[in-house]
Amino acid sequence: MTATKVEAFDHAVHTAQLWVSGVAKEFGTEDLQFAYRVLRAWLHTLRDRLTVEATAQFAAQLPELLRGVYYDGWDPHRVPVKYGVEEYQRRFAAEAIISLPEVRRAAATVTAAIHNLVSPGQLTHVLEQLPHTLRPVLVGQDWPGGRMTLG
Repeated sequence: MTATKVEAFDHAVHTAQLWVSGVAKEFGTEDLQFAYRVLRAWLHTLRDRLTVEATAQFAAQLPELLRGVYYDGWDPHRVPVKYGVEEYQRRFAAEAIISLPEVRRAAATVTAAIHNLVSPGQLTHVLEQLPHTLRPVLVGQDWPGGRMTLG
């Protein structure tokens, strides 16, 4: 790890690297650039579909550096953006630089990785804020411990 000589910065970088590595591991890849791109796409597409309050609550679970990534480009006056499954998938694919058919697997894989990184129940709580039609895209069929059940 490159030391900045500012402990708080070094910790922020280290924690963000752990998250990106966790996403890469969930994908079974060592490509950290890919892992970062899909994580960023996941964060942004989720954030834009949430209310300001839900966005802030989820942001509190993120490492400091990734919280900055999460909020990058966000306009709280324009949320939630009311897009459905197709638009969600197009946005995710464009930002992650992946094909449209890869989106469901990629989104569900990132969800599984984040599930292992945040406090118990926090991810379920934020996903419950989404319309029922979007949840299966983010959760997929292989949720840890079986199919994820949301209200």
